[in-house]
Amino acid sequence: MTISGKVGDGDWSVAATTHRTPGGYDCSIQLSHHTPQGLFKHEFMHSSIFPTEREAILAGLSEGMDWVRLKISNTLSVPAGG
Repeated sequence: MTISGKVGDGDWSVAATTHRTPGGYDCSIQLSHHTPQGLFKHEFMHSSIFPTEREAILAGLSEGMDWVRLKISNTLSVPAGG
């Protein structure tokens, strides 16, 4: 089974999807953020393997929201498409 989830608030959104992998589940994360320069998008895999899908999806959404928070606060500087 695959679990997916999405959270957002106006200018940003985070989506996550679980995947079965040896040893448990991993999670792909997609985020977008509207900036004055246009729409910023980024996609990555969570760096951990989780024993349950529930843990994987919650960790993925949390990691994506942390990423957006850092991007919006200009703590991270990643070029568009990066």
